[in-house]
Amino acid sequence: MAWYPGAIKLELQPESDSQAAIRPTQFIMHSIAAPWDEQRIYEYWRDSTNLESHFGLDYDGSLGQFIGTETKADANYRANLRPDGTGAVSIETASNLKHTDPWTVEQVEALIRLGVWLHQKHGIPLRICRTASDPGYGYHRLHADWSTGGTDCPGDARVKQFREVVFPGIVARATGKTPVPTNPAPTPAQESDVPAVLNESNKIDVEVGGEWLPLAFKDEGALLAGPVAALDVTVHLYFDTATSPDAKIQGVFYLTNADGSGASNALVVDKRGGGGHQFTHSQPIPAGKKLWFQVRAISPDGKPVTLLHRVASGPYWTA
Repeated sequence: MAWYPGAIKLELQPESDSQAAIRPTQFIMHSIAAPWDEQRIYEYWRDSTNLESHFGLDYDGSLGQFIGTETKADANYRANLRPDGTGAVSIETASNLKHTDPWTVEQVEALIRLGVWLHQKHGIPLRICRTASDPGYGYHRLHADWSTGGTDCPGDARVKQFREVVFPGIVARATGKTPVPTNPAPTPAQESDVPAVLNESNKIDVEVGGEWLPLAFKDEGALLAGPVAALDVTVHLYFDTATSPDAKIQGVFYLTNADGSGASNALVVDKRGGGGHQFTHSQPIPAGKKLWFQVRAISPDGKPVTLLHRVASGPYWTA
């Protein structure tokens, strides 16, 4: 069996030792329809079902491996193990409850890294699977033989990411080619500096109602402190869709003085419904200022919604 060095080993027994060997020829990506980290996915496979995937991926990019990649896992129906001994490597990825949200930046990077390793380790060819048995890369709903009764997994947002970002990223990384930039050309200030990267997450459930709720981050509650010459920072929020599916989610970035006083006026951005929402900020932060973020939920029934998980990520260049 083979274990990926970039994953936390959470070995499932007895499956890891008792299930048949495979020769991996495919990598199939799933959404688990739950905002779970790799430990919770492992516990679900261990305690609640006789199914399992090879890997589990959290929103923050942390990755668990439950079974070696040369052992059968049961997430892909007829792709699990074929008569010729080939089979698919599977990954379940954290998502909202209807698996409609996009992969986070961290998830995309983890999928690319793992996809490159599977190509290098097992020789999985750098193409999208043309048929259900064709070697290559795919997502769960791509071929009917990969699920027992049809599936919408993953949602449209992640299928688009797979085709436009994830799979091209695997090919570019594996072949040593630089992918085509998706962002505008950097400013001179960005060209001269190596960016720092904001990357933090918080999985503590929070009730969000009609009053503005500042979300605390590591920089004494703020997202970033100036001077920052340029940035492209995104706050990803994941809400329980069941609590209030018609809620209007409003988020706002704002600046204060270093001591928290003098809050600036800022544009309020509306997002509707539960699930995943993204709010992006790209304006420089002057010296002596801090960047903050707050959120509220306006529901028709007045009830709060549950914020399940938050991630802040993106590059920034100090002045």
